[in-house]
Amino acid sequence: MTTLKTPAAEAQMKIRKPIATVFQAFVDPAITTQFWFTKSSGILEEGKTFIWEWEMYGITWKVNVKEIVNNQRIVLDEFPAPTTIEFNFKTLSDGFTYVTVKQYGFKETGDDLLEKIKDATGGWTTVLDGAKAFLEYHIHLNLIADKFPKELSNHGQ
Repeated sequence: MTTLKTPAAEAQMKIRKPIATVFQAFVDPAITTQFWFTKSSGILEEGKTFIWEWEMYGITWKVNVKEIVNNQRIVLDEFPAPTTIEFNFKTLSDGFTYVTVKQYGFKETGDDLLEKIKDATGGWTTVLDGAKAFLEYHIHLNLIADKFPKELSNHGQ
């Protein structure tokens, strides 16, 4: 018997901070803007829709918060692309936090699906790397801003 798995992008990272600190960093745009998007329409709340902006690229992303379980889980639906993003937070035995991000629900197939999953996995890895650097060392690595230099890409143009 063959079990079919839902195609998904996934990234994960241990962040050497308590779970409440890490969780808050993904809910509160005053913190999130230090390592991910540059603007947000507000602090995440379950059942509400938010707009995130990356001003350097002229890109906005609309997300609906489906679920928030404090210090455990955030589930978002993005649109116009109809995918779901799950952030899961787990306390490790050393008191630090393990964050997993999973995105699924892609409508593409074949090579287009593979490209979407590859790009999303790389993007989530970059977000988690930036979160780790900022939360652990208060370093702004500019990972998102430097990912697509305008001289080399047409992202957001």
